[in-house]
Amino acid sequence: MLVSVLESGSKGNCTLIKGKEANLLIDAGGTLKYIEEKLNENELSIDKINYILISHSHSDHTNALQSIIKKAHPTIIVSELMYKDLGFLKRYENVMYMQDSFNLDDLQIETIKTSHDTTDSRGFIITEGNSSIVQITDTGYLNQKYFNKLKNKNLYIMESNHNIEMLMHGRYPKWLKARVASDVGHLSNESSAYYLSKLIGENTKKVILAHLSEENNTPEIALSTLKKELEDNNIDFNSIEAAKQNERTELIEV
Repeated sequence: MLVSVLESGSKGNCTLIKGKEANLLIDAGGTLKYIEEKLNENELSIDKINYILISHSHSDHTNALQSIIKKAHPTIIVSELMYKDLGFLKRYENVMYMQDSFNLDDLQIETIKTSHDTTDSRGFIITEGNSSIVQITDTGYLNQKYFNKLKNKNLYIMESNHNIEMLMHGRYPKWLKARVASDVGHLSNESSAYYLSKLIGENTKKVILAHLSEENNTPEIALSTLKKELEDNNIDFNSIEAAKQNERTELIEV
């Protein structure tokens, strides 16, 4: 598989996964213009996207979806609860309900429940042959019952949303600080680093930290937090980067 995080942050989220047969987007936030621009940089066009897999219905993950389905005809994969949230999908015939596990051509998808303040939210384990990707964002915590199935994958795209001190001493109102830090909010750098220290294994090639807050985090702080956690646990792993809001990652072979 080939993977590129096209955008990641509070203004829009979208990840491209190119399988041998299927071209998949996870989420479609931001704008159609931006997504098309980044797809073109990866030598793809929007009409070559076969599937769009939605993690949850918040606008920073779905904002471009209406524009995309007016221009192209991908299969949109949502849960039944997400479908009810995204009313415009009722006028679109190419919708598929996600199951706990299912196939999209050559890609095997397994979903896990995440904890976010929406009707339904999911993380994904995506496998093609011996290649494996985990993408988890927008969750207040990660249930330990999933650890065994999440361990030792090739690529992790993991939320590292905020630095706790920056959040608590920042400009957000109290209710928003409480929401972000809650069990239905977002993973802090510290929580993300803890989970990754339990999941990274000998097969892991790359970690991409995702959904960084522009207000309450920096790439440098997020990266240093993870590196320190790994060092404290005697884990020798350095292939880490932070995804950006307005810049795609390179196309990564998994």
